[in-house]
Amino acid sequence: MTLLSVNTPTEELRRVDAAHHMHPFTNNSELEDKGARIITRAEGCWLSDSEGNRILDAMAGLWCVNIGYGREELSQAAARQMSDLPYYNTFFQTSHVPAIALSAKLAELAPGDLNHVFFAGSGSEANDTNLRMVRTYWQAKGQPERNVIIGRWNGYHGSTVGAMSLGGMKGMHAQGGIVDGIEHIDQPNWWLEGGDMSPEEFGLERARQLEEKILELGPDKVAAFIAEPVQGAGGVIVAPDSYWPEIQRIVDKYGILLIADEVICGFGRTGNWFATETLGLRPHIMTIAKGLSSGYQPIGGSIVCDEVAEVIGGVEFNHGYTYSGHPVACAVALENLRLLEEEKVIERVRDETAPYLKQKFEALVDHPLVGEAKIVGMMGSIALTPNKETRAVFAAEAGTVGFICRERCFSNNLIMRHVYDRMIISPPLVISKEEIDILIERARQSLDETHAILREKGLMQEG
Repeated sequence: MTLLSVNTPTEELRRVDAAHHMHPFTNNSELEDKGARIITRAEGCWLSDSEGNRILDAMAGLWCVNIGYGREELSQAAARQMSDLPYYNTFFQTSHVPAIALSAKLAELAPGDLNHVFFAGSGSEANDTNLRMVRTYWQAKGQPERNVIIGRWNGYHGSTVGAMSLGGMKGMHAQGGIVDGIEHIDQPNWWLEGGDMSPEEFGLERARQLEEKILELGPDKVAAFIAEPVQGAGGVIVAPDSYWPEIQRIVDKYGILLIADEVICGFGRTGNWFATETLGLRPHIMTIAKGLSSGYQPIGGSIVCDEVAEVIGGVEFNHGYTYSGHPVACAVALENLRLLEEEKVIERVRDETAPYLKQKFEALVDHPLVGEAKIVGMMGSIALTPNKETRAVFAAEAGTVGFICRERCFSNNLIMRHVYDRMIISPPLVISKEEIDILIERARQSLDETHAILREKGLMQEG
């Protein structure tokens, strides 16, 4: 085969890609007909593809490139570590400097008594760790029957078997089944499921489903509740203000562990280091990944409170990964955290760019297709609807309109994702006000084009 490079013609790259590369979350036969978009370079908030297009990435890759693309400091940190110690494991009473330094830094940044870190290669792996850790915790405390973990429908915690089971994506559950001992309650999506309740009433009703489920199963059977502070892959679902205080009350009352999945929300995404600070939560375990290294290296982990870590430390926890605490990944993550801290990126998000984005983003609600615009920090979503007064869904299959809008965004060199008929953004934290203006301009243009297509095809019908 001819050596491929960024200078290889796009059609050849697409041909080889279709012949050999199995893409995640993709119907690969459909992609073979269409051809993948080939990304060749990136800098700041911008991508370049093999056709010469310059694309504003309003998704920060997969929610992860918080520091922006093209930071030489991170590639240099990787090169230095590759020269010194390219790899060693942390099994069998062994450690190395990057893992030690990163765990200490994370303990410094994390709120409360979250002072201990179990490293993984991704958020999915970290949630698999959490599944085993909380069950091992209760076994060690002499309560082995306390092994049920409660998650939320439409929650997302990764795509390994364990992490997918903790999540509530039914389409994923249908492909291979789920782990026993995992239950789900409904999500706090007021726009889609709130009916005639006020947001406050709805938030309380959805939170109290947790208490109802605990009582149904038996408080002596429930180990933990896992949830994203803001649902990311489920459509950037921001719970009503009444929801999280009630959840915290319930987990405290029944003494179950709270796992906050901060894979998307962490490292500045909501305007604080962690969304648990934004929302005033007190988790026992936080799942981290993505923004930990800004996606420059694959790394994840679980930040664990003192009490849980002490109990787990008293037994041999038969769990780990070849790349737990990989020295290169840890070194890059440390440098990423240094840049976020020393350049005051999170403070700038909180005080300047996030308020500016919020003002501009929420103004999209005046568009005839937009019923709701919700945003927290640098993650937001808009609900597309044929009738914003009734919060109606489209008569077409869910996701049909969202896909049309996503394709218009791509055509306008803007990366926005769709989740069913919600459009979502999560730009790099370094995005400027001028780039926010471009984002909003291209989003509005894409909405206009989508609206025109829907009217032309007769899709502005209520379901």
